Amino acid sequence: MYVQEDFSSTKPAELKTVIGKHFIYTYDNGWQYEMYIKNAQTIDYRIHSGMVGGRWVKEQKAHIIRLSDEVYKVSWDEPTGTDVSVTINLQERHLHGVIFFPQWIAKEPTKTVCYQNDHFDNMLSYRDAGPTYPKLVVDEAAKITFLETCAPDDESVISCGIEALPEGYTARNN
Repeated sequence: MYVQEDFSSTKPAELKTVIGKHFIYTYDNGWQYEMYIKNAQTIDYRIHSGMVGGRWVKEQKAHIIRLSDEVYKVSWDEPTGTDVSVTINLQERHLHGVIFFPQWIAKEPTKTVCYQNDHFDNMLSYRDAGPTYPKLVVDEAAKITFLETCAPDDESVISCGIEALPEGYTARNN
């Protein structure tokens, strides 16, 4: 059974400037991701390209903390067994992410390319079947190529997979 712990921020008042941020970022390796900081403990995201390009998730519980002015860390554990930690520098529009993929994803990444929320039980069974070790570690810097501020808890920000996005999507017109 997959159990999420309490993901409350230790200092929610410090997160006011990051809640509602919606951004697209491209890692130095060319992989492109999109994230929306929905509230103090939840993100939605979409993966445009890379090893698991086409995957998208809503309501991912995350630890979100403020490190300094305009710098935040967002970390989460997925039901797939993947662990992610992203440090976001909004002022300089760059970030650093590290992803710890379990071995089963390294071997068959396309198993996760879906709307995870509709396939949650599958993700748990794949994770439990493994193998989980050794982890594939992707440690990369990225540039934020699109940034906007939306309302908190806006279900329309990330509401579809990449296959439904308009050609050349770079803004919130989904």
